[in-house]
Amino acid sequence: MKRPRKVDGCISFIQSILFPPACLLCDAPGDGGDDLCAGCRAELPWNRAACERCAAPLPQPGLCGACLKHPPPFDAAFAPLLYRAPVDWLLQRFKFNGRLPPGRLCGGLLAAALLQRATPLPQLIIPVPLHPSRLRRRGFNQALELARPVAAGLGVALAPQLCRRLRATETQSLLAARERRRNVRGAFELTAPLEVRHVAILDDVIATGSTVGELARVLRRAGAERIEVWAVARAG
Repeated sequence: MKRPRKVDGCISFIQSILFPPACLLCDAPGDGGDDLCAGCRAELPWNRAACERCAAPLPQPGLCGACLKHPPPFDAAFAPLLYRAPVDWLLQRFKFNGRLPPGRLCGGLLAAALLQRATPLPQLIIPVPLHPSRLRRRGFNQALELARPVAAGLGVALAPQLCRRLRATETQSLLAARERRRNVRGAFELTAPLEVRHVAILDDVIATGSTVGELARVLRRAGAERIEVWAVARAG
């Protein structure tokens, strides 16, 4: 049975008194209920000017040369941060060490940044799935955990079971760009018909875009008309 919202609010208030938020980067008191202080928030490597298609950092907003020459299979990408210190440390602690507070913080930062955009929201958020073997080893899907606060904050439906990973691919970060594309080719399939036309794929980091690109191809073949890619950070 679901608890009344009033009860949940009381529990959250008590927790905030007993365990006040503290900055994960410098141990100062957290700001705005987050485990991040105002000073560290201001010094994060924000991706303020980026390619509208792949989110690669640029001197000014627009399209990068790579997307002009070879457009990716998705329509737009958004990553509010760059994959540099201390963002890389936060995501690695979350993804590879199972530390959930950095994951909650990163998901909250992504949700807050998305709320500031004046663009139409998708009808569905699809976290990049893990293969069952990797999910058993890790114990959680980092993309799904990041997607939860985003879906809740934006009021967009979350579809973690719509897509599955068919093959236990090699770790993308260990491969060169061309090898990454081969590594994920044919790695995904949908488990049910796609009943919406505007979707967002969500992952922790966009590097070469190979993984999200392959999933975007599957969704395009299923009838998606607009595909966005959302991530906490952009590498490169």
